[in-house]
Amino acid sequence: MATRNDRAERNDRALLQAARAVLAEDGAHASVATIAARAGVGIGSLYRRYRTKEELFQRLSVLSLEHWIEAAEQGLADPDPWAGLAGFIKDSVEFGQGTMAPIAGAIEVTDEMSAKSRRGDDLLDALVRRAHGAGTLRPDVTVTDISLMIEQLGRSPLVDQLRKQGRDDLLPAATQARARLITIALDGLRSGSPGRLPGDPPGEELFTARWAPA
Repeated sequence: MATRNDRAERNDRALLQAARAVLAEDGAHASVATIAARAGVGIGSLYRRYRTKEELFQRLSVLSLEHWIEAAEQGLADPDPWAGLAGFIKDSVEFGQGTMAPIAGAIEVTDEMSAKSRRGDDLLDALVRRAHGAGTLRPDVTVTDISLMIEQLGRSPLVDQLRKQGRDDLLPAATQARARLITIALDGLRSGSPGRLPGDPPGEELFTARWAPA
């Protein structure tokens, strides 16, 4: 028999998936009622657990960071440096990592969020250093490059549009097309790619500054 904690964890996972979809459509103005309805969670039970919209988003941010950490740990467990990094990127993109970004600056960053973010940063840094050391990742690619790429690829405007239109007949082809684009992007990270990346490497402030209060 499912316990109250089991139900709460299932609801949280459903809320995270729903929040990513609603945030992609409505941005930081996404309503809790819309998220709850899409997740199939009663608004009353949601507010009994999370007193405010900010508290809900803080919890969902923690869950998203926990997935990042788990994916990075699995990547480091792969003995092949390139396969480990590529697997982490693909997992994060397909999960929709980065789609919580619209709430950046709109909520207070808790100590738990900060700690998990630092842990995730350390793990990605280890993945990148290992791939650079093995000579499989092009030398001018940085940790921030990869984080930004994951965020950019975490959404598929085509897939999102077809879902809103109810075009289930086109979704398989759109999903396959997205998988091809992800593979193209991954191949661009490989050592030996022609030319150099334009401009200076992006700084991590592109992430950290967004989460500071406005």
